[in-house]
Amino acid sequence: MIVRSLQLTDFRNYSSLQLALGPGVHALTGDNAQGKTNLVEALVVLSTMKSFRGVSNEAVVRKGATSAFLRADINHDDGREFLVEIELKTAGRSVAQVNRKRINRTRDLLTVLRTTVFTPDDRDLVHGSATQRRTLLDDAVVSLDPLRHDVINELDRVLRQRNALLKESGYRPSPATLDALDAWDEKLASLGDEVGRARAELIEHMLPFAQASYVALSGDGCSLSLTYDAPWRESGLAAALQSSREDDLRRGTTTVGPHRDDVLVTLNELASRTHGSHGEQHSLGLALRMAVHQVVAQRWGTPPLLVLDDVLSALDNTRANAVFERLLAALPYQQVLVTSAHPLPPSPRITHWLEVTAGTISPRTQDDR
Repeated sequence: MIVRSLQLTDFRNYSSLQLALGPGVHALTGDNAQGKTNLVEALVVLSTMKSFRGVSNEAVVRKGATSAFLRADINHDDGREFLVEIELKTAGRSVAQVNRKRINRTRDLLTVLRTTVFTPDDRDLVHGSATQRRTLLDDAVVSLDPLRHDVINELDRVLRQRNALLKESGYRPSPATLDALDAWDEKLASLGDEVGRARAELIEHMLPFAQASYVALSGDGCSLSLTYDAPWRESGLAAALQSSREDDLRRGTTTVGPHRDDVLVTLNELASRTHGSHGEQHSLGLALRMAVHQVVAQRWGTPPLLVLDDVLSALDNTRANAVFERLLAALPYQQVLVTSAHPLPPSPRITHWLEVTAGTISPRTQDDR
């Protein structure tokens, strides 16, 4: 799939933008706070209806406006053409359309445009909290099967309801409360088993790609292992919830289930979160993201739009050049947008050079970079 054009109105610092895009690697350069990340953020919003920066609509609508408008023309490999339009509102529900037809489910966008986003924070996929690793898995599960978007959302809703009931019930719940808890447990177990199974299958598919990607990035032959840490799956979530009920009532929260799971990342049988060096954790974070990209590309037969948002900023020039080349050599892609506040390494892979200045974009040559 290729995004052929992007139009923005009142999105972040773009009062009005019309940008033609095409296949190949687009280098977006310019000083900090000029709008490079804002532009690639818009493409992700067109894919998922949410920002990868985790902010609300109020943050992305330009100051003084009440709505932001995003529009993209997208071509698929089979010749199909799509027009995606989104209005993000500061008040009220946002509106999305595909080919002029309003859609009510985010999953309908996921079949039109898929994106993979690398950021400087990808080291936190290894070094950070379990929440970040669960989010990586769930986003990938949805990319592989958009119908699971509703399953994961429903799981979150049921979990909130169960937790509210536990909090209100106290340590000595009434028979009516226990009956209600039984009903929520049944729903939670069904949804949780499905999500756990999908995550475990994903990790199994990711492992060989992650191992190869880590070797390509780091140059060393360490043995990488990924383990889905979900002890409740041994007996199933229904049994685990029953066993933990007394503890859940005492604590007023659900203590077992997919919301507490983690992914254990090890190199040569040592936990990378605690034993890995900064460089190893950085390469592993990139390798995990690369593995998801490759699994999704394999599933659909075409790679997602690839966004490299300032991923080279924390590296010295020599390592930045090597990582940039190794990333693009290892990943399947049709269209890439790479942002950088620093000069990018000269590369024959870069087909388009664009300068971003205060919400405007102008073409450049490689010699002008």
